[in-house]
Amino acid sequence: MNAPRTIAEYLAQLRDALHGADPALIQDALYDAEEHLRAELAEQPGRGEAEMLAHVVGSYGAPDEVAELYRDQEIRIQRALRPPPPPKRRSLIGRFFGVAADVRAWGALFYMLLTSGTGIAYFVLVVVGLSMSAGLSVLIIGIPFIVLFFGVVRAMSLMEGRIVEAMLGVRMPRRPPYPAQNGSLLQRIGAMFTDWRTWTTMFYMVLMLPLGIVYFTVTVTLLALSLAFAALPFARLVDVDGLHHLFGHGTFTIDWGFGPHVPGWGELVALGVVGVLLFFATLHLVRAIGQLQGQLAKHLLVAGTAR
Repeated sequence: MNAPRTIAEYLAQLRDALHGADPALIQDALYDAEEHLRAELAEQPGRGEAEMLAHVVGSYGAPDEVAELYRDQEIRIQRALRPPPPPKRRSLIGRFFGVAADVRAWGALFYMLLTSGTGIAYFVLVVVGLSMSAGLSVLIIGIPFIVLFFGVVRAMSLMEGRIVEAMLGVRMPRRPPYPAQNGSLLQRIGAMFTDWRTWTTMFYMVLMLPLGIVYFTVTVTLLALSLAFAALPFARLVDVDGLHHLFGHGTFTIDWGFGPHVPGWGELVALGVVGVLLFFATLHLVRAIGQLQGQLAKHLLVAGTAR
C-alpha cells in the first residue's frame, strides 16, 4: 500500500482496510482519523499534508494498522457491553417462557413505549425545519438556518442511534460523519443537500411517527389485555366493593357481548392462563419487532448503508 500524501488518500485507505467491518465502526474510525489529522494540520500550518502525514503516521499509525486496532478494540468493547446471554433451553416451552430472561426483549419493550414520544418529536422537527428552511431560503438568514437545521437533524440521529444501540442491541455510530472541509461555504452546504444520508435520516424521522404510534398502541393494548386477563382470578378472589364498581354492580360479572354473567372459576382460571401466555407472547413479538427496527435504523441512519 502506497504511503498516503493527502488526508483524503489516508481516509480512503483506512476505509479499504476496514472493508467488511460494521458500517457504524467504519464511520467512527473515519471520524476519529480525520479529526486527528486535521487537528495536526492546523497545529502545523507551515507543513503540507504530505509532510504532516509522513510525521503523523509514525505516531497515529498507518491506515492498515489503525484498522486492525479498531477491529480489536471493537471486539473487546462488544464483549464488555454484551449482556449475559439467557440460559439455553431445548424445550419449546422453555424457549417460550425463557424470553423473560432476555434483556433485549425488555429493552425492545421499553423502546416500543418510548417511540410514541420520540416519533412525535422527530416528526415535528423535520416538518417544521423543512417548512421554515423553505420559507427563509429567500432571506439572508435562510442559509444559517438551513445549516443549523441540518446540524440538529444529524445530532438527533446520533441520539437515536444511542437509544437503538442501548435498547435494541444494534451497533450504531458513536461519532457523526465528519463535515465536509473542501470548497466554499455554499459548496459545503450543497454537499449536505446531495448527501443521501441527510434525506434518509429525515425520512427515518418522519417514518417514526406512524411507526411509533403503531408500536405504542400494539404494545400497550397487548400488555393491558394480558395483565387484565391474568388478574381476573385474583380480582374474583378478592371481590371487594371497589372491584364491584369496576367489574359490575354489586356482583363480579363479565360481558362477552351476550349479556353479563357471573363467571365460574373454570372460566376465570382459563382467562388467567391466557393472560400469562399473552404476556410472554408479547415479549416475543416486541423482541422481533425490535430487531427489525434496529436494522431499519442502521440502514437509514448510518453513513455508507443508505445507498
